[in-house]
Amino acid sequence: MTDFGLSHFFDQLDLPGRFVLIALLGMSLASWTVILLKLAQFRMAAREHDAFFERYRLIASPLSLQAALHHTRHGACARLTLIGLQALKRWTWRSKRPALDAVEGTDFVSTRLALAVARERAQLENGLTTLAAVGSTAPFVGLLGTVWGIYHALVAIGASGQGTLDKVTGPVGEALLMTAIGLVVAIPAVLAYNAFVRTTQHAAGNLEEFAHELLSFMTTGIHTQSESSPHRDALEAALAGSA
Repeated sequence: MTDFGLSHFFDQLDLPGRFVLIALLGMSLASWTVILLKLAQFRMAAREHDAFFERYRLIASPLSLQAALHHTRHGACARLTLIGLQALKRWTWRSKRPALDAVEGTDFVSTRLALAVARERAQLENGLTTLAAVGSTAPFVGLLGTVWGIYHALVAIGASGQGTLDKVTGPVGEALLMTAIGLVVAIPAVLAYNAFVRTTQHAAGNLEEFAHELLSFMTTGIHTQSESSPHRDALEAALAGSA
């Protein structure tokens, strides 16, 4: 009885077939590496976002923003806040007047925040190109392996002069496994890409919203998206004392 298991499948592969299989395994490894790294990245970003906003929403004055950064230095929102403060100080030093008392100063800080949001978005999108490439090309790489496997099987059958069903089923079935492997590699990459694109768009939208909120807070001293808290004064005093 002929064994048509995985070991037989690997043994029957010639050099081009093995190259295609190695390419598919490499693509699968690359996509799963990106998937795991992106999951860790988004989870860390969510924790950093929550940690930052626990203090940011309770700050009563823009003057205490720097004190808040001493407690939560990590995360996209913290980096945006630092860039906003640096832009504010730079404009004040260059123009010798309060930055946000002039339209030009507000535009300068707003532009710096917009550039920072664009950089954060690019960081969030990092790796998505790999998933898109794997998801779009893996099925065709598998199909290439299938075509080559069928060709190789037919050549072997022609050389042996035996074209019975038992001689055709094994080689053709093994060749078709390449298509299945290509789909197994592509499907997780496509699903992860779609999920990460939605997550990235949502996160980038939140960052743009926070940039507008931060600029408004630096201008007016009022949080436009949060209500006052009875604990704000206590935390404000604690932050000012630890600065």
